[in-house]
Amino acid sequence: MSIGLFFGALLAALLVAVAIIRSTHLHAHLSMDGDLSGPQKFHVVPTPRVGGVPIMAGLTLSASIAWYLGLRELAYLLLAGLPVFLAGLTEDLTKRVRPLYRLLFAFVSAAMAVWLLDAKLSWIGLPGMDAALHSLPCLAVLVTVFAVGGVCHAINIIDGYNGLMGGVAMVITGALAFVSFAVGDMDLLAISLALLGAVLGFFVWNFPRGMIFAGDAGAYLVGFLLAEVSVLLVVRHPGVVSPWFPMLLMIYPVFETIFSIYRKKFVRQMSPGMPDGLHFHMLIYKRLVRWMVGKREAKHLLRRNSLTAPYLWAVALFSVMPATLFWQYQWALQLCCGLFVLMYIWLYRRIVQFRAPRWLVLHRAAKADRRKLVASSH
Repeated sequence: MSIGLFFGALLAALLVAVAIIRSTHLHAHLSMDGDLSGPQKFHVVPTPRVGGVPIMAGLTLSASIAWYLGLRELAYLLLAGLPVFLAGLTEDLTKRVRPLYRLLFAFVSAAMAVWLLDAKLSWIGLPGMDAALHSLPCLAVLVTVFAVGGVCHAINIIDGYNGLMGGVAMVITGALAFVSFAVGDMDLLAISLALLGAVLGFFVWNFPRGMIFAGDAGAYLVGFLLAEVSVLLVVRHPGVVSPWFPMLLMIYPVFETIFSIYRKKFVRQMSPGMPDGLHFHMLIYKRLVRWMVGKREAKHLLRRNSLTAPYLWAVALFSVMPATLFWQYQWALQLCCGLFVLMYIWLYRRIVQFRAPRWLVLHRAAKADRRKLVASSH
């Protein structure tokens, strides 16, 4: 069943995505991201940003097949995910839904998952907090809703370059599928593979050419499902799967979000909801990739955009690989979380100061250009 759900989601997402791309002239006034000048805009031609539609289409087909075969959880998850998906899609079509409202709808979706699937965390691996969660079910619901909503927003935060969100999401989903198989949870394995297939069907058209973007609907939906599968894995296998496993698994987008809030609120004295150009993936582009390829011709800009994602896939693997290896060992997961945070802060400081480690620079010309830029700034 799992393989069938994977290929069903893959095929549906592929076909719906290409249908959207080929029919752009019919819906461009609604679906196009034509803003090429914003601080978080790095594409060179107007592009449809409704990639969440093919992802949802792939998952819906898989949910229908799964329902017929007796697996109800995927359909319930998609039903719970509808509020955040529709809020994201409304933003993609109108560009008028504020980040706060999208986050609130993510909380609504998380609350619906608690109601439909009893997906609430009763332990998080912290002794004092675990006792409170056991004795206060309402607190457990609040913590779960906040955590799921935060992951939704975090996945949306890193959706900045061709293939970035999709690649990170597939790596995380593969790890969730592996651990689901390891603990014998075939239902969560099937859901994970369905999500993997749907994201892959979108990814084919998103990377490297950026023919369609995930948009808020796609990023929030994928984030919601990653969070919920993680919660269900911990809830269904208490004492076996550590709650620090999903924490380490998704620490790159989660810590990127936390660090961005800190940077904007306390360092730059601006609203955390305001966009800026200092996210980690943007610094990778501006400090490293932008100096490697050509000039400002469209084909060179597109190539620079696509070269950014592999750097961040590597960053994500620094957390996903140890999480997959040590998913049972809480102390090791906590240690790796701490090490990742230190590595992230060290890399961020080095790159923002034009002192990126040599192993990150793939072309000698890039180093020369950076020296010229530093010299001209003094």
